[in-house]
Amino acid sequence: MATTVQIRLDEETKWAAEDLFDSLGLDLSTAVRMFLAACMRENGLPFLPKRKFNTETIEAMEDARLGRNLSPAYKTTDEMFAAIDAENAAEGV
Repeated sequence: MATTVQIRLDEETKWAAEDLFDSLGLDLSTAVRMFLAACMRENGLPFLPKRKFNTETIEAMEDARLGRNLSPAYKTTDEMFAAIDAENAAEGV
């Protein structure tokens, strides 16, 4: 038994997708069914999603990977908050 799925797209995306899939001999519905079948086969997305990170985030990730510019380890949350309070007091915050 078939069912209907509705999605909202801006017209430009829909037209571009229809043109692309038409050039591959597919209609939009078939392409979406193929995508969903691939998701089920892979038990997830059939591609690796990627994010674009800003420079500050990239630098922080690199620091973490290399073990630099890391906060000290604390044994308790009280110890951590005391250190934060001391740092804030030193900065006049």
